Amino acid sequence: MKLKELLKGWEFSACEAYVLELEITGVSWDSRTVRPGDLFVAMTGFAADGHRFIPQAMEAGAAAVLCQERLEDTAIPHVRVPDSRRCLAVIGANFFGHPAESMTMIGVTGTNGKTTTTYLLKAILEARGKKVGLIGTNQNMIGSEALPTERTTPESFELQGLFARMRDGGCTHVVMEVSSHALALDRVYGVDYDVGVFTNLTQDHLDFHQTMEAYCDAKALLFQRCRTGAVNADDPWTPRLTKNAACRLLTYGESGTAELRAEDVELGADHVAFTAVYQGTRTPVRVNIPGRFMVYNTLDVLGAALALGISLEESAAVLRAVPHVKGRVEVVPTPGKDFTVLIDYAHSPDSLENVLRSVRDFAAGRTVALFGCGGDRDKTKRPRMGRAAAENADFVIVTTDNPRTERPSDIIAEILPGLEGTQTPYTVVEDRVEAIRWAMDHAGPGDVVVLCGKGHETYQEVGHEKRHMDEREIVAEHLKKTT
Repeated sequence: MKLKELLKGWEFSACEAYVLELEITGVSWDSRTVRPGDLFVAMTGFAADGHRFIPQAMEAGAAAVLCQERLEDTAIPHVRVPDSRRCLAVIGANFFGHPAESMTMIGVTGTNGKTTTTYLLKAILEARGKKVGLIGTNQNMIGSEALPTERTTPESFELQGLFARMRDGGCTHVVMEVSSHALALDRVYGVDYDVGVFTNLTQDHLDFHQTMEAYCDAKALLFQRCRTGAVNADDPWTPRLTKNAACRLLTYGESGTAELRAEDVELGADHVAFTAVYQGTRTPVRVNIPGRFMVYNTLDVLGAALALGISLEESAAVLRAVPHVKGRVEVVPTPGKDFTVLIDYAHSPDSLENVLRSVRDFAAGRTVALFGCGGDRDKTKRPRMGRAAAENADFVIVTTDNPRTERPSDIIAEILPGLEGTQTPYTVVEDRVEAIRWAMDHAGPGDVVVLCGKGHETYQEVGHEKRHMDEREIVAEHLKKTT
């Protein structure tokens, strides 16, 4: 494809005419992956400035460079644009033939609940005979085919390629988690959504956004590029989030102001149930995942389905049969034992509080929280995580999550102030595998041990390396040794 075709719909600074006629065979934004004939896109960004790596890209055989800064070496074939990150998104859409335009697009954003929401909505659409592409934290899927994923929302060019695979695979709908990073870094620039969903906003990712206001404003971008927004009427950040919304809003919640409301809420050990009230109709709803937070994670699904023309009755019939989502209040088999082990992705103060409160509603014995905090991430939430655990569990085990390039002991030292001054007993077991074994060895009758933070992940990030670590395997192996 000629460079001028890739740039269609984008303004650029004057460049040599011959550059626009160059044939481009691929696109790369990482000089280490450049192949001969590629366009190298130099982005100024959050981790590194791609302009520094233009010489390496040219040595690797790049046909041309797209940049937003003036080049000292003007002999390099290049095009300069005002924003190379946004331009990469446009190039991706052009390269793959604008795949999103041929499918119904649903985007889900918020701090907690995105993964569960996307899985439940996918199930409702599939029950209607639709083939659905899913993009999210757990995995990417084309119908029933699972694909690996590295981040919640891929880089824009990769994302357009994924959309193309979904289109070519026969998908009619795409349900995707849209992270605040993706919105702030223009990974979804140019994508128009039929429905946008907002779950909630609590402290997370402040290492990147710096303030809650900036975090909220990044999420708000989704509602400037969708036709209908299903938003949480009970979340205190919703007024700011929707201030500049350019779409119709459908509100959901438990308050009287919401268009779609939950009444008669019933919390069970293995489910939540409530009556969904909308425009004078009352529909009984049950979903087989426990926890008060699931009321909202179900309401947002029902709201999105309504925006797509699917009745509450039809959605409710599907939800009654949907099983658990991996890594979300997931029960790990412990045959022959009188305690329960759960795995949950809770890795923020609010999500930790939510899952532990939910467990306390049905635990016959103690609620035992095992958790850590990720390295190279927002440090201000570490003591808040400790406080959330202490206030909502009967016993706490502080351990390691994904330490990355930080020392686990340093991370733990920043968690512990949140536990000090409380009456909740706790212990520290730095090695996570040993911590899980310790928790099982000390669990009593009726106890529920909640392994928080890893969820669906089957690895641990230590340094710059991902090491295999599946908590389901750890539990099973320890049971074999102790029975």
